[in-house]
Amino acid sequence: MGLIMKKSSHWTSFFFLLFITTSSHAERGTGDLGVIIERATGSVQVIEHTTGTQLYEIKGLGDLSHATIVYSRDERYAFVFGRDGGLTKLDILKGEIVKRILQAGNSIGGAISQDGRLVAVSNYEPGGVRVFDSDTLELVADIPANGADGIQSKVVGLVDAPENRFVFSLYDSGEIWIADLTSPEEPEITKFTDIGHQPYDALITPDGRYYIAGLFGEDGMALLDLWHPEKGTQHILDNYGRGEKKLPVYKMPHLEGWAVAGDYAFVPAVGHNDVIVIDRKSWKQIATIPVHGQPIFVMARPDGRQMWVNFAFPDNDTLQVIDTETQKIIKTLKPGKAVLHMEFTPRGERLWTSVRDEDQVQIYATDSFEQIKSLPVKKPSGIFFTHRAHKIGL
Repeated sequence: MGLIMKKSSHWTSFFFLLFITTSSHAERGTGDLGVIIERATGSVQVIEHTTGTQLYEIKGLGDLSHATIVYSRDERYAFVFGRDGGLTKLDILKGEIVKRILQAGNSIGGAISQDGRLVAVSNYEPGGVRVFDSDTLELVADIPANGADGIQSKVVGLVDAPENRFVFSLYDSGEIWIADLTSPEEPEITKFTDIGHQPYDALITPDGRYYIAGLFGEDGMALLDLWHPEKGTQHILDNYGRGEKKLPVYKMPHLEGWAVAGDYAFVPAVGHNDVIVIDRKSWKQIATIPVHGQPIFVMARPDGRQMWVNFAFPDNDTLQVIDTETQKIIKTLKPGKAVLHMEFTPRGERLWTSVRDEDQVQIYATDSFEQIKSLPVKKPSGIFFTHRAHKIGL
């Protein structure tokens, strides 16, 4: 009897240890995780942002030179949109690819629906938007972007909007479309034509009300009130752009990098070393803040008290911090060559920034501006934390 009890105790201990080992992997929370793009190697790093820990490297994701990511509602799955038309679903708890498809020849980003059931991809080649089931990545809707002029257009500025809608712009035709995917098998498309020449990017405000498209071919922007789409589009910020004096533009600023703080939006100027301050009630410029170079991203800390700004080449070794109350620069940092992207932790106590040519991701405290940590990452670009799963337009 004693021998049997001893053997039983041995196996009990073994299975207990096995349970602890396997369940500790499965029980990790997703709210503390994120994904960093390694653009040159077609791979990503899965990280934990509280400890600044690198968990997994996932390879085989194709061309990530302009990659973006959205998350499932439970934050477990990341959907990676590659420049080669690849759509890849990652399980970030296991650190592995769930499924990968090549859905087009050249794509520029994507979005996930409000209910989390649909993933949409905007395409350069052949153009249009394709919509997939987020569980299986099976195609559920194909929306060709044939403009009023009959041209099959590149699609840019794709965002999710409330009520399971997607909004996007047609670069070649100068249009904005709203696609209502309440019934995915029969998308309802509302089209707004003659919005301006060559919309190149767009954003949706954090409350999901206003969609704003930047215009590459002319000064100004197109604004659409999604609460009142029957009013059509409005041309705003007539002086936003290069102006009469055509200055060199080293890189067009990303509109999704606008900072919204209170009643104001802080916007990177085009071809100028300025951040523009806009009154969100009138959508008019009210001030200009001179900065180090041509800004790319102007990003607000979650509490809206600070803005962090990075810059285009040749000034891309610098970060500047602006106090939104005084609208003054309060700190200039020099992380290194090619500062490409920034991401705040959910409550804003840390900022992570990719420094591509140094093969680093650096972490800063936003109160002291001290560098907390530096992680080795191969040619990093986009940084995406999982709290984006619960924000409109991200």
